[in-house]
Order: sequence, then C-alpha cells, then structure tokens
Amino acid sequence: MMIWLLAILLLASLAGLGFRQGAIRVGISFIGILLGALLAPPLGRLLRPVLMAVGVKNPILLWLLGLLIIFVLISALFKIAALAVHQKVDVFYKYKAGDLRLALWERLNHRVGLCLGILNGVAYLVLISFIIYAFSYWTVQMTTSDSEPAPVRMLNRLGQDLQSTGFSKVAKSIDKLPDAYYDAADVAGLLYNTPLLEARLARYPALLGIAERPEFQDLANDKEFSEMRLQRKPLREVLDYPKTRAILNNPDLMRLIWTTLTPNLKDLQGFLVTLRSPTYDSERILGRWNFDVRAAITAYRKAKPNIASTEMQRMRRLIEANFAKASIVAMPDQHALLKNLAQLKVVPSAPPAVGQTAQGQWAKQDGKYQFTFSLEGREQQVPATIEGDRLTLNNEGTELVLIRED
Repeated sequence: MMIWLLAILLLASLAGLGFRQGAIRVGISFIGILLGALLAPPLGRLLRPVLMAVGVKNPILLWLLGLLIIFVLISALFKIAALAVHQKVDVFYKYKAGDLRLALWERLNHRVGLCLGILNGVAYLVLISFIIYAFSYWTVQMTTSDSEPAPVRMLNRLGQDLQSTGFSKVAKSIDKLPDAYYDAADVAGLLYNTPLLEARLARYPALLGIAERPEFQDLANDKEFSEMRLQRKPLREVLDYPKTRAILNNPDLMRLIWTTLTPNLKDLQGFLVTLRSPTYDSERILGRWNFDVRAAITAYRKAKPNIASTEMQRMRRLIEANFAKASIVAMPDQHALLKNLAQLKVVPSAPPAVGQTAQGQWAKQDGKYQFTFSLEGREQQVPATIEGDRLTLNNEGTELVLIRED
C-alpha cells in the first residue's frame, strides 16, 4: 500500500527532523501548520485577482496556488519566529545556565522535539491525504489506460489506497470543499466514460442557451473531436485540442458555465442517465423543437382539399425548403430562439426564403403558451399548444407542428 509507505516515510523523516531541531522550533512550526491550514482557504481567495493578472486562468490552478502560497507564507513566518526563539533559549542555556542544566535541557529538547515531529508528520499526512483525495476523485474517474503520465498514475494509486484502507475518512473530516466540486467530478466522469451521453448534455434545459453558442456549435460539428471522444482518447489530448483549449481559456465563458451548472449538477447527472429532470420537467415547453415538415404538408393539404397535384408538388418543395431545417429552442429564462426560418406561415405565392435566426420570448398563461418573435420587420405573436411531444403553432391560418428533440 503506497499510502502506508508515504505515512511511514513522512512520520520517520519528521520525527528525525524534530529530534534534530528541538521542541521549540518544531512546536512553533506545528502552530504554523495549523494556522496555515485554517487561513489558507479564506486568504487564498484574495490572491485570485493577482494570479489572474499574471496569466493564471485555469480555475483549479487558481484555487490550488492561492492555498499553497498562503500556507507556505504562514508556515515560513512561524518557522522564522521559531528559529529566533530557539536561538535565544539556546544562548541562555549555553552561556548562563551551567553545564548540568544545559545537558538536561538538550536531552529534553531533543526528545520532546521528536514527539512533536511525529505530530507535525501526522498534520502533514492529513493535509496531503486531503489533497490526494480531492484530486484523485477526478483523475480516477477519467483515466483510460496505463499511458497516463506517471504522476497521474501515482495519484490514482494513492487515491485508491485511501479508499481501500479507510483513510479517506480522515481526508473527508477536514474537507471543506462544496458538494458541487464532487458533483461536477461525477458528471465529468460520466460524460468522459460514456461519450454518447454528450448529445444529451446539449438538451439539458439549463444548458440550452450555452449549447447554442458558436464555440459549442463548432465543437459539436467537429468530426475529428467526435472521433477523439468516441475512441476515449486520454483526457490530456482532449483538453489540448485547440477548440477545447479556446473554451477553457475564456474566463467569462467558463464562469457562465460554472454558475449555470452549480445549482443543477445533481439534476443534470440524473438527466444524463434517465432523460428526466425533476427540476425542469414540470415546464413542458422547455427544450429544442424541430419542425415536422410532413405534418405541415398534411395540414396544408387538408386546408386545400381541391388543390391540383402540380400545385401541391410545388407547395411541398416550398414547405421543405422553408421548414426542413427549422427549429425552436425554449429556454428556462423564457428566452426563445427561432433557427433557420424566415417566416412562420405558408405563403403559396412566396419564393423559398433564406433561413435566419430570430431572438424571442415565450410566455405561459392559464396553461397556454405564446411565442413572440421579430420576423419580416415586425413583431409576431404566435399562440402554441403542447400535446405530448408535439408543439403546435397557429399563425394566421397556418398550422405548424414541431417535435421535441429526443
């Protein structure tokens, strides 16, 4: 067990160092370790603007470097103070206390220093175990092969040892990380190990708006990236992919993603597995809806039962040209997006229109819905009804049917 080997080496080395340095230096250093561990989280957050100003953008590095700098700084200050106190006491016993008292003091100082050194070793072991637990919780779930770098393999081995020995309970006892940290790791591990679930990610109601951003649309249509994910390439290759790195290096976008996901992580994990969302399923309009061209053609034929076959063929081509790629996205903030459509009605005399994207809103009143879009130079309000997975729009005598995206 590597974790026990680490514990033995740490305790033995700190015990030897404590015997050599003495009780005063080691005792004051122990206080510095405790204060450093307590003050690092709140003070580390204050360093984030400074670290970002010098070019650190990765949120994990921002968190880790802030903690490490504060902990090292506080520990160093206490070690300096400990050395000053030790020198004063050492001068007293060497030059003023006499040989007998000097000998007794040195024996006591070294032996108590050894005991306090073991205490220091225990403190460091607990802190190191927490760091191993926090990082291995992510890396264990996203390691695919033995080709991972040696530090990652070692971290995973230590994390597994923590779990198998029960020492993870010690790490958890000082763990102040929010639940969202571990929930995010669970979601990331699920997506990484099951690439086909990424299609569901774009359909989660809270992420509909983010999924429509050009960065993610471009990534979703990238065949090379899709092949990389289907082959479950190592995480480092996925993160180093240019389009992925562009997203990770965009702090505003990463902040938007995190603030959107944080309150929804448990619900998202359930949605990825079951396609059910207890948070959003009660609002039936939420989601991505694709126009049903066949239903539009059938509705037009019913409205014009005596239409000539040649005219119907022309209308079929017109409807397919105008509506085949059209869709509506209804988001939780009552924002709506109309894609690849220039008009919301079938006009026999109109030529095929060039599809466009229009921003809009949706509203609900007394169980009924209404979309508002700006099209053809004017604001259009379109009533809508939902039956199961069918959304029907009625606009100036034209009935258009949309099907919820699976």
